[in-house]
Amino acid sequence: MHGTQDTHGTHVKRVVCVAGARPNYMKIKPVMDALEARGAEVFLVHTGQHYDPAMNDVFFRDLGLRPPDRFLGVGSGSHAVQTGRVMAEFEPLVADLAPDLVVVVGDVNSTLACALVTAKAGPLLAHVEAGLRSRDWSMPEEVNRVATDRISDYLLAPSEDAAENLRAEGYREDQIHVVGNVMIDTLFANRERALAGDALARHGVAPGEYGLVTLHRPANVDDPEVLAGLLKALGEVAAHCPLVLPVHPRAAEKLNALGVPGGIRLVPPAGYLDFIALQAGARIVLTDSGGVQEETTALGVPCVTLRDNTERPITVDEGTNVLAGRDPQRILATAVRLLSDPPPPRRPALWDGHAGDRIARVLLEGGTAGDRPRPTDPR
Repeated sequence: MHGTQDTHGTHVKRVVCVAGARPNYMKIKPVMDALEARGAEVFLVHTGQHYDPAMNDVFFRDLGLRPPDRFLGVGSGSHAVQTGRVMAEFEPLVADLAPDLVVVVGDVNSTLACALVTAKAGPLLAHVEAGLRSRDWSMPEEVNRVATDRISDYLLAPSEDAAENLRAEGYREDQIHVVGNVMIDTLFANRERALAGDALARHGVAPGEYGLVTLHRPANVDDPEVLAGLLKALGEVAAHCPLVLPVHPRAAEKLNALGVPGGIRLVPPAGYLDFIALQAGARIVLTDSGGVQEETTALGVPCVTLRDNTERPITVDEGTNVLAGRDPQRILATAVRLLSDPPPPRRPALWDGHAGDRIARVLLEGGTAGDRPRPTDPR
């Protein structure tokens, strides 16, 4: 029905891999590489949910990711508009390609939209980064994660705590696979190249002599009062350690309107390799990004998370991340403590650079839509 026959008459699986936003590229590349190494026919679909040509091209180039086979070009819009557009564009593509399997990653609107289309069309559905939970239902990403997991055949968890979340929610054991963290595969594959570049020199900083900041979550940048409080805290941290802040397009206008305290230097958004180099050389990282919590843990760099919760608690329990919330005094106290007494580097199990290989093995040995239990089959 799907796929093709190779010269030995064996079924070759046809797999559609979906990326919608920049963090998805880092997550899908190791999966694609490992599937293709095992002979699968892989189609890369880019939904265009986040699309800035300059940022897009530099990420594809940095990662060595081939151009997408299909580009849906959906652009931005409200959650409903964006999700609906992706579904409308992805549905005929699935009908045309007739894949055995669709792989979605992360928690953006494209993830849920393509998952819904796949579940109704019939191919098996795999969710990379399954089981992550922030317990914050006001976050759109949390809704996307929970809904995508519910309709997925394969729940590919990055760590044991994510698998425990899935078990607590009643998923069958044959659906759950702890495979490790694909972001770390990409990080380890590119770390030496990143460190060999001149990113620090171009930004006028030296290793261990600056802190790195990222701010992009709507809860932090859209409310002027919250953003002003965070900037006040960052200004006070900068008195102890100068800070570099690559400006996310979402935040640029709002930061300029409020004014940025002394000691914080705004720089343009960084490509993947430059950003890894900036993280690796930092004395401390302050962020509201989920991926940065993971990358700093893998790099052994102290991280202060500027959020009240995290869907990656493993980085707090077994990494270098501290959840500081958004109270300026608490942020300052946490940062000062980490600067004077950095935590020892430690990394969760299976964050070893081989998650993509484990995922490919699970997916290619896991049967077909015709012979495998589906998400609503009884335990």
